[in-house]
Amino acid sequence: MIQDTIVVGLDVHKTSIAVAVADGGGGEVRSLGTIPHTPEAVRKLVVRLGPASRMVCAYEAGPCGYAVYRQLTRLGVRCIVVAPSLVPAKPGERVKTDRRDATKLARLLRSGELTPIWVPDEEHEALRDLTRAREAAQADLLRARHRVIKLLLRLSIVTPSGIRVWGTKHRAWLQTIALPHPSGQIVLREYLLALDQAQERVQRLEREVALLTSTGRHAALILALQAMRGIGLVTAATLVAELGDPRRFRTPRQLMAYAGLVPREYSSGARQYRGRITKTGNSHVRHTVVQAAWHYRHAPGVWRNLRRRQVGQTEGVKALAWKGQDRLHRRYRRLVGRGKPPQKAAIAVGRELLGFVWAIGQHVTRAG
Repeated sequence: MIQDTIVVGLDVHKTSIAVAVADGGGGEVRSLGTIPHTPEAVRKLVVRLGPASRMVCAYEAGPCGYAVYRQLTRLGVRCIVVAPSLVPAKPGERVKTDRRDATKLARLLRSGELTPIWVPDEEHEALRDLTRAREAAQADLLRARHRVIKLLLRLSIVTPSGIRVWGTKHRAWLQTIALPHPSGQIVLREYLLALDQAQERVQRLEREVALLTSTGRHAALILALQAMRGIGLVTAATLVAELGDPRRFRTPRQLMAYAGLVPREYSSGARQYRGRITKTGNSHVRHTVVQAAWHYRHAPGVWRNLRRRQVGQTEGVKALAWKGQDRLHRRYRRLVGRGKPPQKAAIAVGRELLGFVWAIGQHVTRAG
């Protein structure tokens, strides 16, 4: 830290913010107590500790979001939001208070031991909220389907042969089921109503995703990502919402680590051990790419839907998409052929798929 820097640690909560301050050149970290979590109180704190150009603040990411970060940035204060899981902790610490947390953040910030996270702008955060709302609605739909299926299973009602589960004919067949007891019929009726409402919610949110991503600064990247097999509109929008600008990752491996898809490593001296994936970082990206990776178990090909999504894309993007199909399919078949479970093979393919997502992002960024 520069000698005349004012280092501030903030422990942000719903109604209060604990504050600790230190000089960049050294000395004791001082607790300033707490202030209300209001824009006016934050502004007065900056005026009290300023000038803003000399201040640097840090607080942990949490349920309060990025409002404090954005206000401090507008006031001219340099602020970082840090990952709570990466804040160093002493094994012997057994006392945790807001004052101690703020003091620790100020001390670690001054020593350069904090890991900042990427803070999305308001447009990006709105897109992220929308895609996550759609993801939650899809989970609700799956639970509604499970309720119906488990009810029929308990009653020994089997789907007729030749009817695909959750297809149009299956949905029509569910409406014709007559249960022997009126209370059971009420339960089935309510379950089907909840199923219809969940399905409509998913469809509404998908229409909103399509509308929001059809224009704006992310539209070109979202369209380009859809040239890849297994990446449709919702998947592409989710990746862009969660990852942001691909240029912030210097290498594909950084992106893979961000999604928690790189193996754990415990190595010391001549002994090396690599275990399961870390599962750290962004779980939404990890889940999305692994689901998309299952498409690569099929032989490469450009069929109707994929051909339609590739219309208007540059030859560079199409070449990357075809290279990805060929490489990832061979990767999946090779791993399964060596006896790896399909689930592990899909995870490995998802990790490499992120490499092609990174490459397409770099290509679109350069072309733009």
